[in-house]
Amino acid sequence: MSICKILGVPFADITPEEAVDRGVSYLNNNGKSMIFTPNPEMVMEARKDREFMEVLNSSTMNIPDGIGIIYGSKFTSNPIKYRVAGCDLIQELFDRMKDMDKTAYFFGSAPGVADEAKKAMEAKYKGLKITGTANGYFDKEREKEIIAEINELKPDLLLVGIGFPRQEKWIYNHIRELNIKLAIGVGGSLDVLSGSVKRAPDFFINHNLEWFYRLITQPSRFVRMLQLPLFMLVVIRNKLFGK
Repeated sequence: MSICKILGVPFADITPEEAVDRGVSYLNNNGKSMIFTPNPEMVMEARKDREFMEVLNSSTMNIPDGIGIIYGSKFTSNPIKYRVAGCDLIQELFDRMKDMDKTAYFFGSAPGVADEAKKAMEAKYKGLKITGTANGYFDKEREKEIIAEINELKPDLLLVGIGFPRQEKWIYNHIRELNIKLAIGVGGSLDVLSGSVKRAPDFFINHNLEWFYRLITQPSRFVRMLQLPLFMLVVIRNKLFGK
């Protein structure tokens, strides 16, 4: 697996199939692994947040979740060939896990969402075992309870969807005390898995226009979307001037 570094953030230059294979290997080993899914907005945030940058550089694997990352990589010495969508990766892992003695735990999103995601995924992937869920609204006391429950259940896979950079920092800060094999920061994927948020139709996904679908269906994302052209400008500036 070669690495492409974009504005200080390392990305795996890997096919979607290879990413799934690596995820399965992390579930089978005796260590603790972290997979993060940075997009251009997250990279720009990491440039301002030193702690977040350190966390992204500490991951076991960062997959290029946004098409903007693929475009940005073209201005490096090691362009990334494939986009690896986080939502697709975790579902491919579920497809493998349903035939393995491996379990998962869903942590994040609004009350009830993780429970609905559990029902939907166990129905879709017969044999998949999701042993517990917790929503993303918690204080210090509730956090201790969530950690205690995770450690009691000992899931192999922990999905954390409490928004970036909070989810990545949470995983990094707690992974040493968690009885898990692999943690993945999944953003809003639990909402998609539950069916409460619809993913873009295949046409938009296949043509790398998922970002455009989200924009036209959620106009409130416009300000956030401005990070993409800014990201590209910074990448090009760094290529030309080394700044």
